[in-house]
Amino acid sequence: MAQDHGSRNWLRCIALISLLLGMALSIVPGTFAQDQPTVRILEIDGTITPAMATYIERGINSANNDGVAAIILEIDTPGGLSSAMDDIIRSILESETPVVAWVSPMGGRAASAGVYITYASHIAAMAPGTNIGSASPVSMGGGGEDNETTETMNRKVTNDAVAQIRNLANLRDRNADWAEDAVRDAVNITADQALELNVIDLIAGDLETLLTEIDGQVVMLADGTETALTTAGASASTTSMNLIERVLQVVSDPTIAFLMLSIGSLGIFLELSNPGALIPGIVGVLSLILGLYALGTIPVNWTGVALILFAFALFFIDLFVTSFGILLLGGLTAFIVGSYMLIDTSIPGFGAVSRPVIWGSAALIVATALFIGTAVLRARLSKPTTGRQAMIGAIGTVRTPLDPHGKVFLMGELWTATADNASSDHPVEAGSKVRVTELQGLRLLVQTAPATAPETSASERNRSVIPVDDGVRTIPPEPTG
Repeated sequence: MAQDHGSRNWLRCIALISLLLGMALSIVPGTFAQDQPTVRILEIDGTITPAMATYIERGINSANNDGVAAIILEIDTPGGLSSAMDDIIRSILESETPVVAWVSPMGGRAASAGVYITYASHIAAMAPGTNIGSASPVSMGGGGEDNETTETMNRKVTNDAVAQIRNLANLRDRNADWAEDAVRDAVNITADQALELNVIDLIAGDLETLLTEIDGQVVMLADGTETALTTAGASASTTSMNLIERVLQVVSDPTIAFLMLSIGSLGIFLELSNPGALIPGIVGVLSLILGLYALGTIPVNWTGVALILFAFALFFIDLFVTSFGILLLGGLTAFIVGSYMLIDTSIPGFGAVSRPVIWGSAALIVATALFIGTAVLRARLSKPTTGRQAMIGAIGTVRTPLDPHGKVFLMGELWTATADNASSDHPVEAGSKVRVTELQGLRLLVQTAPATAPETSASERNRSVIPVDDGVRTIPPEPTG
């Protein structure tokens, strides 16, 4: 008994030691994980748009809250809207965490707005084989100003951009003279030249090298405090765009924006031409909303927008006016010309609408117009199947002799009828076939028909038709089978 009691004590001790050891092991890795620095990666890949600015602002705020060691901006951009660029710069300058601009991967570039973002960052780096520059601003507008006004506006925009980038250069102790040349003369340099001219702080071919090189560098934050980066061996996590930001970034592409406008207008056009279809209207409204959002985020020529809207107005009018194709041709011309003029391609990062997409959309409009026109023509030429007109020409069977009045069985109903080619001396005999020529209230006017003529059934007309004094009443046919 004493031996059993001792064994149980040993088992209890072993269990207690195992429990304490497990608790210690669960705490130690967490302590190591907390000691290991982390960095947050945000990707500026593509045109600078309001959606991109929203993403960067959200990513920087999240990194600040998580207390990461540094924020890495991977930059590969041709430029974009100055308003979106200003929002990104403001987020960088107000960041509580050091921001590192890294132009990457090889073959990437920091052009136009990308130069300002790089200069605004606490540390600037580039991968080998990348370039930076061409920061000349371009003012957005629909044209129409005289040369003197345009020249004055260009000077104002350029001088404002120069002042902004020189301020950023002085703040980060970088080459302000080259920055001004990039704005005024659109100069562009490689990574090696940028390092030599003090445009950037270092060259790094991969993330590990970058984190090792910037480790220990001291930067000044927005509140005036200086902090040393601890990034060597840091783990990295990436904050990507969420679904809404991705969608808004995609529709900010000029070709996609054009498609949204075209699909939206075409869907509403189809809904108006065929009320109650619902799906074209819903798709059209959603597409049009996204297209209108895109118009506010890309540099558009409003003359092109007006021509496209005018084109769809002509298409709509063509539904109600017989123009023999003149309105359709005029609308197509306005649509194509407006599509070519839609985007102001002088703004960096924004290209023209794809030419195949323009002509494909024009072909789709023509196909839709032909489809609607064919359907309307077929409806006008088809024989009526309801109402009084549906009775004309129908074949029935005489039930009581027409001398000239009697009864005719037609389309599942017994009708009072008068034969216009019969008399009391020569009545139309029961069982004869007659054809309806006219309706007078509740009375049919009929003529004799060949005995081999097939009788018109209610199912052939879809409905039985009963004329009454104040109109026509229809009843469903009797079920068969």
